[in-house]
Amino acid sequence: MAEAKLDLIPVPTRILTEKDDIVDSIERYTKGKIGPDDLLCTAESVVAITQGRFVRPEDLKITRVAQFCCRFIPDYGSLASPHGMQSLMDVEGKWRVAFALFAGFLGKLVGQSGLFYKWGGEQTALIDDVTGTMPPFDKCIVYGPKDPNEVVKKIQQRLGCFGAMIADVNDLKRSRVVGVTDKVDGQMAAKLLIDNPFGNASQKTPICIIKNYRQYQESQKSQK
Repeated sequence: MAEAKLDLIPVPTRILTEKDDIVDSIERYTKGKIGPDDLLCTAESVVAITQGRFVRPEDLKITRVAQFCCRFIPDYGSLASPHGMQSLMDVEGKWRVAFALFAGFLGKLVGQSGLFYKWGGEQTALIDDVTGTMPPFDKCIVYGPKDPNEVVKKIQQRLGCFGAMIADVNDLKRSRVVGVTDKVDGQMAAKLLIDNPFGNASQKTPICIIKNYRQYQESQKSQK
């Protein structure tokens, strides 16, 4: 099977807020642009914002445990600030996070990485600290979206596209699936987003359409 020609199309929007419905917004801004063989991708932070899943740093009560634990996170991480760490502890539990951090440290000593993110709770890898998303929410800490797999199902049904995916992508060449519909190879799709087509600043492009994704996925699997 010949490999299908892909085209990644970033879709500009206005600033989406907690007053918007993410499915309605995606339908509005992709009207006439998406077909039955396409994959609709959206940034996880925008989905979370429309669900009201964010907190202002000044509304957090910082504990000494959070102040201590954040020191062990690399400076580029969203949990490296006391506010970022406290936001995680508020949703996943203070002692659970502290234990996971300690276990992660011990794991690295024996060559096993990722334990902190495995045991610290779902939000450990999803929280965006301040400046991690588009204005005016760059002054907020944004959690990961709620029920991402249900959200993508609703998007797919509304648009009639091949599939839908919520992804966590950044400029450090990290691309991770947060929610994805059936029949879509999430890891394959995530690699296509590695250069981060989502614009979280002045670009205002939190949506990306991968044209002809169905044919591309089928052609890739037929070559294995």
